[in-house]
This record gives sequence, structure tokens and C-alpha cells, in this order.
Amino acid sequence: MANLVAIVGRPNVGKSTLFNRLTKTRQAIVSDEAGTTRDRQYGKCEWNGKEFSVVDTGGWVVNSDDIFEEEIRKQVLIATEEADLVLFLVDIKSGMTDLDEDVAKILRRSKLPVLLVANKADDNKQLYDQYEFYKLGLGDPYCISAATGSGTGDLLDEVLAKLPEKSADELEEGIPRFAVVGRPNAGKSSLINAFIGEERNIVTEIAGTTRDSIYTRYDKFGFDFYLVDTAGIRRKNKVTEDLEFYSVMRSIRAIENSDVCILMIDATRGIEAQDMNIFQLIQKNNKSLVVVVNKWDLVEEKSQIVIDTFEKAIRNRMAPFVDFPIIFASALTKQRIFKVLETAKQVYLNRKARIGTTKLNEVMLPLIEAFPPPSIKGKYIKIKYVSQVPDTQIPTFVFYANLPQYVKEPYKRFLENKIRENWTLTGSPINVFIRQK
Repeated sequence: MANLVAIVGRPNVGKSTLFNRLTKTRQAIVSDEAGTTRDRQYGKCEWNGKEFSVVDTGGWVVNSDDIFEEEIRKQVLIATEEADLVLFLVDIKSGMTDLDEDVAKILRRSKLPVLLVANKADDNKQLYDQYEFYKLGLGDPYCISAATGSGTGDLLDEVLAKLPEKSADELEEGIPRFAVVGRPNAGKSSLINAFIGEERNIVTEIAGTTRDSIYTRYDKFGFDFYLVDTAGIRRKNKVTEDLEFYSVMRSIRAIENSDVCILMIDATRGIEAQDMNIFQLIQKNNKSLVVVVNKWDLVEEKSQIVIDTFEKAIRNRMAPFVDFPIIFASALTKQRIFKVLETAKQVYLNRKARIGTTKLNEVMLPLIEAFPPPSIKGKYIKIKYVSQVPDTQIPTFVFYANLPQYVKEPYKRFLENKIRENWTLTGSPINVFIRQK
């Protein structure tokens, strides 16, 4: 189970720059405007053979002066509830501010390990300015420059030392894990209660009443799997906080620990930006997908045209990945909830599918011959052979070619679509690699 590290701090101290440095990406858009792209502020960091997840809280702050500081305090509160460790970023150039002191107050109250990080220490002269940050009462500051990378190695060593050892999940290996995810009030707890047949998850009208991920073993009616659920009551005073950020933090855990994600969409509201954020987390983690349009009992007109329009809208938003099942259900009336389980089980089996090399070549090589990759700079690309890589998390296919570097993304998508047309891999992501023959 991956640990979760949250980067917190006031605006413009370099949270996104540090996030990009740790995740070795340029995902977080670095600009002076707060509130830039929200769905991208999550990634993985690997250091000395250990991996943990990183969340940059900055991307979720809405910038308007009256609620700005309040918003930052909320993010810090959520981060202390959800993360295993907090990196508190301050700016050594501009010195300490009242907002830094406010954030430190919240962090001192939490039981979490916190590392105080003094960013923008671009030259040695600035190291003398670190001493004022001792006032924050959070121990020694780690002086770094997120922009150049100096000092980040020592910081990462300390992160690994401070991260709690995750207890190995005492779950039986080889049993699929299904996570029920979605935005607040989409009906996740109601669905799980309907599966299990008992009111174990407290269902209330207040959005965001769920807290820790728990596993429930479900082995009846010929099924055997773990339900990964984010259930458990949260303190009432926290319910007013930023629910979008909260539900993303919440979903990260459930998604990372599952094989198949059951994404709940509210039929009365349609597909929203927050559903897309969660869908992107599912994709980023290479998890299989079943979409459940819940509260279908509340929709007045249920004609085939309405169903087709709804399906089309969902697939258009989630393109280019469109090969996943969509089920219209109601957790409340238990309409089609059995079908949700059957479909999730089938999608899990699709994820484990093995296709024989002979059969693969028999089907794929004539298709490639009929539609070869476009030639580049007068060079013809020839694909001679294809095989599926054994023992991978998701179905992974390697095509061997004379000039693999010239095979571009659209052609890889063509190959993936042809594999999907010929074999049932619905709901499961696929990897397609082109290698030197």
C-alpha cells in the first residue's frame, strides 16, 4: 500500500515546482496564478527503490482574496487527515508571513510527521535566513531549491526515514479487489450496503461522510472478492471543507489498492469535472474500469434514445479510452446491482487474459500488412512479429519492428483498437510497445 505525502504552504512558495521535481514530470503547470489545472496535481515519486504518492495541494485553491487564506487552511486540514507525511513549504527569500504561522499552528496540532522545507535557497548566503523559521516550532528547516534540485536528495532521504512502515495488507493474494469510487453523494455507500445487505456504511445526506479505506470480503452467490471502500464517519465540523479536493485525496487510496474501479456517476447530474478527475486517477494507475450510472430510478424518461445519449456523452468525455462497460443502476432500489458485480468480475478476468502468440500473429500481421505504419522520410516500417508479455499487471503487447522509433501514437492506438476488436478486453487498459526486432 503506497504512502501518501502532501505538499502544503501558502501560494507562490514553489509547491508545484517541488511536485514536478519529485515526480520527475512537468505535470503541475507552474505559473503565478493560483488555481491552475486541478486534475494533474497527483503523481508518484521513487527514491532509493521505494515509491510513494505525492499530492500538491496548491492546485485546488480557489483564488479570491476573501476566501483565499481560509481555503489554504482547509487544504492543510484535509492533508493532515489524509496524508502519511506533510512537507510544509516556506519561502526563504521572502521570509516568514502570518499565513505561514497559521499553517504551522494547524500542523503542530496534528499527530503527523511534518518536514519544514525552506525553498528558494539558491545560494549559500540565503542559508543564514533559515533561522527565523525556527519560530514555527516544527524543528530544523531543510533548505532546498526546487528549481535547481539542490538539497532535494537529503530531503527525500528524510521523507523515507519519517514515512510510517505500511503494514502488509493481510489480504489473501489472488483475490480481486474492487473499489467503489466517485464524487461525494454519488451513492457509493448505498451501493456497498446493497451488495452486502446490511447498513454497515452510514448513509447520510451530508456529502463526504466517509473516511478510511476498508476491505470487505464478499464471498456469496459464486463471487469472491474484496470491496475496497472508503467508509467510516468523519467529524461533523470537517464536512464544510473543499469536497472536490477531499474526494480526490480519498479516491487516491482506494484506486491504488484495487484491481477494478467501479466509478459511480449520478444520473441526475450527468458527468461532471470531478468525475473526470477521478477517471484520470484510474487511468494514471492503470486500473480496470466499470462505470455505474446510479440513481437511474430518479430519471423520468428511460427510453433507449436517452440511454444511448447518456452513454455517448460519457464515452466522448473519456476518449480515447472508450472500451468499458456502462451500467444504469439504482443502489436504492437494488436495480441491476447484481449485474454490476458480474461485470466487475468479467472485467477483472479480461485484465488477466492471455492470448496465444500464434493466434496473435495470425490475426494481427495481415491487418498490419493491409494498413502499415506510414513511412517517414522515405523509410518503410515493417512489423514482423507480435507477442504478449507474460505476468504483467495489465495486458501488454510488444510489436517488433525494424524502425520502432518512427511508430507514432496514432498507429499504436490503431493496433490497440484492432486487438480490442478481436479479443474481449473490455474495461481493461492495454499497453502497446514497439521494440527493435
